[in-house]
Amino acid sequence: MANDEPLEKPLSTGEWFVTLLVLAIPVIGLIMHFVWAFGGGTNLGRRNFCRAFLLMVAILFCLGVLTVVGFLLLGGTMAALLNNVHR
Repeated sequence: MANDEPLEKPLSTGEWFVTLLVLAIPVIGLIMHFVWAFGGGTNLGRRNFCRAFLLMVAILFCLGVLTVVGFLLLGGTMAALLNNVHR
């Protein structure tokens, strides 16, 4: 028995179009990212795409939090320095 057939049929252009259209809807898209990333019975390519997207969002969220904390610390330091200058 030859294994010439792929394990899974790749998504067609129309299926990718519908996938991206669903993912573009604000709240439903986020929910569908989790469903397709961790739910069973989904296409392997779609699953990996959703997992990569969620990983990227998590990394960017952490970088955003670190940036906000950095700006708050810098702003507090600048305010303290300016307060000491005007005394």
